[in-house]
Amino acid sequence: MSVDSHAPYVIGLDSGGTKTVCLLADLEGRVLDEARAAGANLQAAGELEVEKTLHGVMDRVIGDRPVAPAAIVLGMAGVDRADDLQVMQRVMRRIGYKARTLITNDALIALVAAIGHDPGVVLIAGTGSIAYGRNARDEAARAGGWGYVLGDEGSGYWIGRHALRAVVRESDGRGQSTSMTPLVLAHFGASQPSDLVHAIYDGALRPSAIAAVARAVQAAAEDGDELARQILAVAARELASSARAVITRLSLRDDVFDVVLSGGVMHAVPRLSAEVEAQVVQLAPRCRVQRLQREPAHGAVALAVAEATGRARVPKYADA
Repeated sequence: MSVDSHAPYVIGLDSGGTKTVCLLADLEGRVLDEARAAGANLQAAGELEVEKTLHGVMDRVIGDRPVAPAAIVLGMAGVDRADDLQVMQRVMRRIGYKARTLITNDALIALVAAIGHDPGVVLIAGTGSIAYGRNARDEAARAGGWGYVLGDEGSGYWIGRHALRAVVRESDGRGQSTSMTPLVLAHFGASQPSDLVHAIYDGALRPSAIAAVARAVQAAAEDGDELARQILAVAARELASSARAVITRLSLRDDVFDVVLSGGVMHAVPRLSAEVEAQVVQLAPRCRVQRLQREPAHGAVALAVAEATGRARVPKYADA
């Protein structure tokens, strides 16, 4: 694609636990280039590693263009909390691009990617999990997103951790037999359950590596494994509970609105997403459930185009 290197452009970034996606677009929102890297979650990777990852993808996507972007929007889990926002503001200043910069929660960019600025709720299950929404009064609410130690129920990490516990309990004779065992062992390249100790504790695994076990749980559940089905059933209830909290706080239950299912686990574990959809429709019978069909970074691009002219809208939390 031939692109005028002097033309104004914007950058939209989605930085999650598993991957970082950086899109360069013109002021009409047309994507001109893309760069990808590993996940750059602040809690999991740390400030310096996040800075290195973001700087790298932006450098690659900008290339030899001699002008700075008109605006940059970064969507990242947790950055609507004051401490994390301050850290990321420092990171972006050090990276040094002289542009209007907006840093927001990754859930907002996923919602914008799916439905623009209409009222709705996004339910994300990736390495972590969160429910986020906004209403017609431009009020926002969130539930979950506390990180893998405090919460993230129903996430890939949560599912993977419960699968690992099922495997070691079977090995001890404390739990029932499960077909997840050979699948989990194969995932970590282990020949027996005791090998998992080295793989988990000595391998300095990121949460995303444990989250990837969710695919093994899906496979076992499809083969009829009762423990795997129980894990996914509880995960679905937890995710639906987060959606319920957001829907209630925004007074959306009786409205017509969209619920967007997003995140790698929603795509990789169809049994989970189908159950979540069924439960959400019970909570809000008039809602329309859809799966996010494109990268959340497209939502960051849309916000960056608006930010370039000072028109970006970030809803305020209803309970702030």
